[in-house]
Amino acid sequence: MKIGITCYPVYGGSGVVATELGKALAARGHEIHFIAYSMPFRLEHILENITYHEVHVNAYPLFEYPPYTLNLTSKMVDVVRYEGLDLLHVHYAIPHATSAVLARQILANEGVRIPVVTTLHGTDVTIVGQDPSFLPVVSWSIDQSDGVTAVSEYLRRETIDSCDVHRDIEVVPNFIDTVRFRRQNKEHFKRALCPNGEKVMVHVSNFRPLKHTPEVVETFARLRAEGLAVKLLLVGDGPDRFVTEQRARELGVIDDIRFLGKQEPVEEILSIADVFMMPSASETFGLAALEAMACNVPTVTTDIGGLPELVVEGETGFMRPVSDIEGFTGAIRRILTEPDLQARMAAAARRRAEEVFDVSRVIPRYEAYYERVREEVLAR
Repeated sequence: MKIGITCYPVYGGSGVVATELGKALAARGHEIHFIAYSMPFRLEHILENITYHEVHVNAYPLFEYPPYTLNLTSKMVDVVRYEGLDLLHVHYAIPHATSAVLARQILANEGVRIPVVTTLHGTDVTIVGQDPSFLPVVSWSIDQSDGVTAVSEYLRRETIDSCDVHRDIEVVPNFIDTVRFRRQNKEHFKRALCPNGEKVMVHVSNFRPLKHTPEVVETFARLRAEGLAVKLLLVGDGPDRFVTEQRARELGVIDDIRFLGKQEPVEEILSIADVFMMPSASETFGLAALEAMACNVPTVTTDIGGLPELVVEGETGFMRPVSDIEGFTGAIRRILTEPDLQARMAAAARRRAEEVFDVSRVIPRYEAYYERVREEVLAR
C-alpha cells in the first residue's frame, strides 16, 4: 500500500510515533511518503520505501501569518496525484486532518478517492481542542475523516465527551520497538557519570509546563537531602528548561544533575537508569515511560490520563497524584533502596512492553484498520 503520513516533525510523542509507524510499515513492504515542513526528528535519513516531501510555506507581504494549512493541503494533493497514494494517515487533528479532508475534496473533483485516517494523540483534543476558537474545526476535521484512531481509551472517551463528534473512534495504542529499546551494557557510561556507584534517576520530556519538570528537581533534592547517593539525568529541551535549571541552583543540587538536551539514542541513557520519573499534569499515553519500561526501568508517574493503561501499579512501577512530591519521593526511595523490588519491577516493565506494546503486535492493527477504511471508502 502507498501511504502518505503527516505529523509534526519535532521532538515529541506524536511525531515520534508517526515516524516510527512509517518506518515499521516500510519495513513490512509498504511505500511511505512523509509530508511535513521539515524532516521528522526520528527519521534521521531516508530509508528504503520511504520518501520525504517538504511543505514549502510562502511568505507573501499580504499574509501576516503564512497559511501553512493551505500549503500542506496543496502538497498533499500534489503527492497523491503524482505518487498514486492509496491512503493519507495524519497525526494530530489540526491542521493535519483539516488539510487532508480539504485535499480529499479537491481530489474528488478529479475522480480520485483518497481515504483519510486521523490519529489523535492528546493535546490536539485535550488542550487545542478545548479552545473555543479551534473547537468547531477540530470537531469537523475528526468527523469528516474516513477513519479515526486514538492512542488510548482515555483519549477516545475524552474526544467523545469534549468534542461534537459523531463517529466511531478505534483505540490503537502507541508502540515500541523492543529490539531497539532494550537494556544495553553501558556500565562504562554509568561509571563515568557515577564514579562512586550512585543510582541514576532519569526524566525525558519536551519541558513544556504540563510536564512539571521543576517537580523532578524538587523530588531529586529531597532524595539527596535524605542522603541517597543518586544522580539525575534530564533529557530533552523546551520552555521550562530555564526555570528547571534555576530551581536546581536554588536547591543546591545542580552539580548532581546533567541537562543532556535532545538526544536521539535515548535508549543508551535509559540503559543506565534505575528509575524513571514522569510527573506530568496531562498524558494521554506516556510514550517516554514506555521507552523506559522497554529498557527495564521501573517508572513512577502520575495517575492521570492514559498512564493507568500503561503502568501497572505496584508491578511495573508506581503512580501518584499530580504534584504529590512527597508521594513521588517515597515511591522513588523504595525503588532505589530495595534491590529486590527494583529488579522485580524492572523485569515486569520489560515484559509488559514486549507482551502488549511491541511494534510487531500493534502495526498489524493499523494495517487491518487501513484495509477496512479503504474498503468502506471504495464501496461508497
